[in-house]
Amino acid sequence: MKRTTGLVVAAVLGFFALGGCSSGGQDGGAQTAGSPTSAAAEPPPGGGTFAVITHAASGDAFWDVVKNGAEAAGKQYGVTVSYQGDGDPARQSQLIDQAVSQKVEGIVVSMANPDALKESIGKAVAAKIPVITINSGGDKSKEFGAITHVGQSEDVAGRGAGEQLKAAGVKKLLCVIHEAGNVGLDQRCNGATEGLGGTVERLQVEGTNLADATSKITARLQSDTSLDGVLTLNPAVAVAARDAIADSGSKAKLGTFDLSGDVVTAIEDGEILFAVDQQQYLQGWLPITFLTLYAKNLNTVGGGLPVNTGPGFVTKDNAEQVAKLAESGTR
Repeated sequence: MKRTTGLVVAAVLGFFALGGCSSGGQDGGAQTAGSPTSAAAEPPPGGGTFAVITHAASGDAFWDVVKNGAEAAGKQYGVTVSYQGDGDPARQSQLIDQAVSQKVEGIVVSMANPDALKESIGKAVAAKIPVITINSGGDKSKEFGAITHVGQSEDVAGRGAGEQLKAAGVKKLLCVIHEAGNVGLDQRCNGATEGLGGTVERLQVEGTNLADATSKITARLQSDTSLDGVLTLNPAVAVAARDAIADSGSKAKLGTFDLSGDVVTAIEDGEILFAVDQQQYLQGWLPITFLTLYAKNLNTVGGGLPVNTGPGFVTKDNAEQVAKLAESGTR
């Protein structure tokens, strides 16, 4: 971990050096997520095009911050960042294929369903296009030929969340999964089970239907009053769970993964104990930094290990500071 951190610091120093000699200050003209057929803008002089392909469309509070980070890095380095998102693994795979056919200089991809993307990522690697994976699927990143992975260890983060809830007195936890087939979410619940050391039940909800998620969590809390803790794995579902706890009359304590303005406010108000912060802005910014370094100087980062952006924890003690930063779209 110390070695990886040192490499990240070196990359950040490279950020300033590259920024000084680039044509920075021009917007990279990033695409809007969910509009994969629109063409990316022409790269600024001396720049290139990097494709960022995630498993979430625009309008998602978490992924919009990732997009902000990628676009900020693109602007700094004078490169074009083409950001596209799609929750359908088959469609995400097609977007990777499109990026390969367009001969982009690099690809950044999140792997919520790694096996569905393996073939397309393999085509990119075979075409000698550097690939960096982010957020999910880190355990498959090296196997698939990516030059590094940027994110957090979901198992470690899950254990940390479980430990936080255990310290708060939780004995029986409801872990709410909002996206079927996302391996990272299962890893978070597995880690929470280890950290809590108590009973952990799982509840599947549809993350795109928050009213239904609230209803299902409410029903589960009403049917089992021994549930004294809830862990959500998404900030929007965290707000749904907060409402469900109130609707059900439960005294369950709530923790969540990832940040949004509503989550930070709820932490300040004492409605949510904590949020596991994987600093998703860095999951956009760092890969564009690393790909720029690779393109200009053939640098690689991580030494075969992932570059961890988390976990950290936002609690009532630091929520006010984070809230101010979130206003600018960087947290």
